[in-house]
Amino acid sequence: MAVTKYRIVSGDESDIHAEPHIEGSRVTVRQIHASVEEGGLRPETVADRHTLDVGEVYEALAYYHRNPEEMRAVEERHERAAAEAAQCSSVTPEE
Repeated sequence: MAVTKYRIVSGDESDIHAEPHIEGSRVTVRQIHASVEEGGLRPETVADRHTLDVGEVYEALAYYHRNPEEMRAVEERHERAAAEAAQCSSVTPEE
């Protein structure tokens, strides 16, 4: 019987990301979800674009849906960072 080794690394276990990603790559679960479920790309297309196995794309999608609290926290962290960056980069004209 074959043993399946899952390749999703959680944000807590990662040395390169503070969010879940595919082991050996910088492709995050959030990126995969955005491309497939929000962007309408086929899993095969996403796999080809990131040099992944299509099974890894499905594994990332499954991880996203099995860990809703973790993924919500990741989204909120990104939204806060984007809002802070927008505040810092806004140029206010002098009066």
